[in-house]
Amino acid sequence: MVSLTNPEDQHMTAACLRSTVPNQVLQETVADLRSVNFWTGFGRFVLLGVVVVGCITLAWTTNAGISFWVWTAVAGVFYAFWLICTHDAIHHTLLGWPILEETLARIISWPMLWPVGVYSELHHLHHGWNGLDLRDPERIQWTEQEYQQASPLVQWYMRHQWLVDIFVLGGLGIIVKTLMGGRRFQELLPRLKFQLLADLLGMGIVQACLLTAIILSQTSILRYLLFWLCLERAVGVIVQTRAHLEHYGLWRRVGGHQLTQLYSSRNLQASRWFSWLVGGLNYHAVHHAFPSIPFDQLPVAHERIETVLADHGMPALELEAGYASGIRRLINRFTLIPDDGVVLAENKI
Repeated sequence: MVSLTNPEDQHMTAACLRSTVPNQVLQETVADLRSVNFWTGFGRFVLLGVVVVGCITLAWTTNAGISFWVWTAVAGVFYAFWLICTHDAIHHTLLGWPILEETLARIISWPMLWPVGVYSELHHLHHGWNGLDLRDPERIQWTEQEYQQASPLVQWYMRHQWLVDIFVLGGLGIIVKTLMGGRRFQELLPRLKFQLLADLLGMGIVQACLLTAIILSQTSILRYLLFWLCLERAVGVIVQTRAHLEHYGLWRRVGGHQLTQLYSSRNLQASRWFSWLVGGLNYHAVHHAFPSIPFDQLPVAHERIETVLADHGMPALELEAGYASGIRRLINRFTLIPDDGVVLAENKI
């Protein structure tokens, strides 16, 4: 299905404009849910890490070719969920201990060439600009003007964005986009220069050490490169799919900043174990409005916020039936941000 705008937006926005919820009420609703439990986050980080390291160990200690690739693929899947812990770490909601969180985030990110320091700075911009400012470094939806001014090849990409991003660009696409964002916003955030340098240096040192170990063990460098690429493909599919499901087709301004975050992000139904794997990010609207709430408290926050919205005559938050359902419904949908009513560069950091 191809559409320039989301037909549901006008009805939803009109309903929101007829009533609103004071920010203070929303803040008070979840005020007691911001305490971080160190052991809850640490247990999740360690358990996922053990699974990843275990699978990688099994891959490299097996002599059978097919077993090597099977264990590598499984490691890639769980590596994606392990990397999601870095999202909690940059919000300081994983352990509640910023120095340790940021250190662990770099330890698990640099082997996959993930510039987590740069991502940290850009992600905070994303939380301030989502639905409000087109400079948002994590915006995945295009405007009508951008589509009209694009070349035929780029327009084709826009129409097939989901498939290209998930299965072609994958993890490498996110890495390149993040590094480009790090260069683009250096004047706005001078500390990005340090983060960019630190990430590039850290990733270089880690890769040099890994390659040295490969050479000393007389293992084929080509095998290592193919191993890394297999991990990148698995991680890329999961991370790209998650990013698209959480925001695509929902760019819109609704009242102030907090309500905009609630209504321009998508929640997805998921089992408790899968919600644990993705760090509660299936409650993405709640996370966007209240990024200081740890992942294990997001389900309770979601219930309370829905009650407050209903009490004030506001529409319910977008809730997809599940990840598989969301992919089926949205993967072929082409939606553009309308040029009218879009707020450019109005938000300040």
